[in-house]
Amino acid sequence: MIRSILGALFTLALCVLSCGNIAHAAEPPNIIFIMADDLGYGDLGCYGQEIIQTPHLDRMATEGTKFRNMYAGCTVCAPSRSVLMTGQHMGHTHVRGNAGRTDRSIQSLRPEDVTVGEVLKQAGYTTGLFGKWGLGDETEGSEDGVPTRQGFDEFFGYLDQGHAHNYYPEFLWRNREKVPLRNVVVDGDRRFKAGYASKRVDYSHDLIMAEALGFIDRVHANEQNKSPFFLYLPLTIPHANNEGTRGTGNGQEVPDYGIYAEKDWPEQDKGQAAMITRMDTGIGTLLDKLANLGIDEQTLVIFTSDNGHHDEGGHDTDRFDPNGPLRGKKRDLYEGGIRVPFIARWLGTTPAGEVSNHIGYFGDLMATAAELANVDPPDNIDSVSLVPTLTGNNERQQEQEYLYWEFYERGGKQAVRQGEWKAVRMPMHTGKTELYNLNDDLGEATDLASAHPDFVKQLEALMDAAHEDHPNWKPRGNTETKQPEPGDGRPRF
Repeated sequence: MIRSILGALFTLALCVLSCGNIAHAAEPPNIIFIMADDLGYGDLGCYGQEIIQTPHLDRMATEGTKFRNMYAGCTVCAPSRSVLMTGQHMGHTHVRGNAGRTDRSIQSLRPEDVTVGEVLKQAGYTTGLFGKWGLGDETEGSEDGVPTRQGFDEFFGYLDQGHAHNYYPEFLWRNREKVPLRNVVVDGDRRFKAGYASKRVDYSHDLIMAEALGFIDRVHANEQNKSPFFLYLPLTIPHANNEGTRGTGNGQEVPDYGIYAEKDWPEQDKGQAAMITRMDTGIGTLLDKLANLGIDEQTLVIFTSDNGHHDEGGHDTDRFDPNGPLRGKKRDLYEGGIRVPFIARWLGTTPAGEVSNHIGYFGDLMATAAELANVDPPDNIDSVSLVPTLTGNNERQQEQEYLYWEFYERGGKQAVRQGEWKAVRMPMHTGKTELYNLNDDLGEATDLASAHPDFVKQLEALMDAAHEDHPNWKPRGNTETKQPEPGDGRPRF
């Protein structure tokens, strides 16, 4: 009799624990998605960086899961963000390139484009975006792409990526209104004034971080609305001020060089390191706020970068080795241009200190957010939910059949990854296809195309099937560009 009672109590206890875990998992968490700008795969300590200090992101990696095989949406700013927001890869998403100073409307999302912000807002989330948007602005034909028309309740920062080059701009945007700052900008584009700031008072990164922290405070303190929140935080660091380099020689804009001030380095190198460490410090403040508000275990925080590292602004990339073992950089479709750091932390839910080998990309945020919010994702997306990996259920993790990228500058190029195999074709559609086995050759040093012609044809067929023509986007530029040297391929962690 006693044995039967004990057995029943034990079964009941297991049921209670199990039901409690299910209820916890079913409750939609807050979601914070932090994205750096032009940060390389090897720029963080937890990804092998030995010089630049990133203690808070390193701690985030030990408290969460670090991904080895996560990819940006594209190798430059606007299209990568379009993939992230729409859950569609580069062959399907609407914004497929940076428009420059030409027709801004082609770099704007349309009313029919459904964003992660819209999906979460319709699911009851309070949504905020603070930082660099890049998918719509105030110019004629681009208004439908602004954040407040694409699912975000609040916005503060830069609408246009050209404007975002300057860390000391004359204004930032709050929703649809310009907020004047105390800076004075010279030698810039007449509309965006992205040149050199001769009077530097308000550092945009610090303002953006303060607004993001204030958003968390406001949502948490709102007793009338206890809905979860989605905070999209696309930072500008460590993108260089390309226009600011003219005449000054230093496009790495930062208020001070911090712990690198006494280093025997050029100013550009001090600035590059100081920007990344300043970003890390701000993220540490954000994580501390979650702890102080008691919402650590209700908040999924993801950190990544919009594409691979840059070599702009005059700093020495050899000093910091920002692409680590990878080949290439921003504007390349080799691994250094598209494979990015990716850390996910959800205390009590995401496995701590683990390294995931799951192969995914920015487009997967859409299906992930929809599953976390308990709603259906939009149709016609190229997205696989990461929730199984984020919750420690790797055996249930669905895999993408393949990942696909295209890039329209420099004559155009395409790339596809399927399992351990990666193909790069330059120029688009008609060029020679290179083939690499990433398990054996992470640095993409040995082209195996001649040894595996049938497999090359298979991956070329995937590229052809993935691409849908778009009237706004055609390959452009010189196809005879210098190719980057292979990476060393050495494991960094």
